[in-house]
Amino acid sequence: MYNINNIFPSPVYIAKRDSDLILREEKEIEKIIKSGMYKNAGNSTSNNSDIFNGKLKKLKQFCEQHIKIYVEQIIKPKEKLDFYITQSWINVTKPGGFHHEHSHQNSIISGVFYVSTEEDDKIYFTDPNLKLKELIKFEQKEFNLFNSPTWWFSSMTNELVLFPSWLGHKVKVNEKATTDRISISFNTFVRGNLGERKELTELILK
Repeated sequence: MYNINNIFPSPVYIAKRDSDLILREEKEIEKIIKSGMYKNAGNSTSNNSDIFNGKLKKLKQFCEQHIKIYVEQIIKPKEKLDFYITQSWINVTKPGGFHHEHSHQNSIISGVFYVSTEEDDKIYFTDPNLKLKELIKFEQKEFNLFNSPTWWFSSMTNELVLFPSWLGHKVKVNEKATTDRISISFNTFVRGNLGERKELTELILK
């Protein structure tokens, strides 16, 4: 008799929006894309990096609602804290495109909302302890939660994915894609009192 326990997991939160984008939202997204995109290696990002500032109000509220649940269920802060969206932008990935592996600096929780995806679109997350684990390299006959260097989730239209900003992630080329993959990404930070005065860890963020 034995037990295998999964400790220190990395949370990936996925929520489905009940309704499709309304016409006004579609037009706002189209306008942002037309106003200018700059090219990255494998994809394009909107010049406007504050798209939730005055636009896509309902979609922003949806994201904020789930950020609140993420904080309450995963972080569980002792004191009342105000998590808020800092920057937000649109990504366009054309057929044959990709996103290199990266994490998000100066952010606590990052998110991506999928505006338009195709079958076989995925987001890949990388084990943050991979470099340590590969100091001794084994060849696996099969992969599981404990030995996988990466783990993927399907990217579905109208879904929101939230994850710790330090968690590395990437998008591989979808060989079957025939249309653009469009997503909205954002970062967050926090206002409030962190730490404890008596422990000399207090930090007041306004």
